[in-house]
Amino acid sequence: MYEVSGVAVHYGAAAAVADVHLRIDDGELVVVVGPNGAGKSTLINAMAGLHAVASGRLVVDGRDITREPPHRFCDRGIAIVPEGRRLFANLTVRENLELGSYRAGARRMRADSLRRVVALFPVLAERMNATAGALSGGQQQMVAIGRALMARPRFLLLDEPSLGLAPMITHEVFRAIREINAEGVAVLLVEQNVAMALELARRGYILDEGRIAAEGKPADLVSRPEIQKAYLGH
Repeated sequence: MYEVSGVAVHYGAAAAVADVHLRIDDGELVVVVGPNGAGKSTLINAMAGLHAVASGRLVVDGRDITREPPHRFCDRGIAIVPEGRRLFANLTVRENLELGSYRAGARRMRADSLRRVVALFPVLAERMNATAGALSGGQQQMVAIGRALMARPRFLLLDEPSLGLAPMITHEVFRAIREINAEGVAVLLVEQNVAMALELARRGYILDEGRIAAEGKPADLVSRPEIQKAYLGH
């Protein structure tokens, strides 16, 4: 289990996230949705060890990892697919993927992990020697997800994976996320496509102005009039 307990993250004197409580159970798929500027990316980056936490705790299986360096988060089984993909454009697809398996345990399973990524995204098999910068946006997103999977994570954090993608490619990415979760990887999905995200998830959180405004099962969230109006356009 990954627990976020009363977490606040600051930019200077301003609180981007304040007193956030959430959890991801083993094997669970959880979504965090909300308006632009709500603090979603700040939260997920903090959970990956990329932003310092001003107060509160990040706890994995009862162990407080709040003050551990970023590479230790990976050691705890946490991997992130950042917003914007952040691939190395001049490196090949294979090289970008292999960078995800730098940890000793993951390195030993590199060949198996590559097979797993190609099974998930067959189009990458024929693009292994192409540079990442030569790929389409959808293919780049597949590489970004694959790179995170190369670390053999228990908890996969995805920040806006459908951003800038055509609807057909978005459906392909969401299919892959569903398969990854079905294999036992716990997923936290931060997503702008609220309807698709809630359809995919077991539980959801609404983040607004840096705080959790609502949480619960997707069906319960979707049934609330204020959420329909604010996020679903009803």
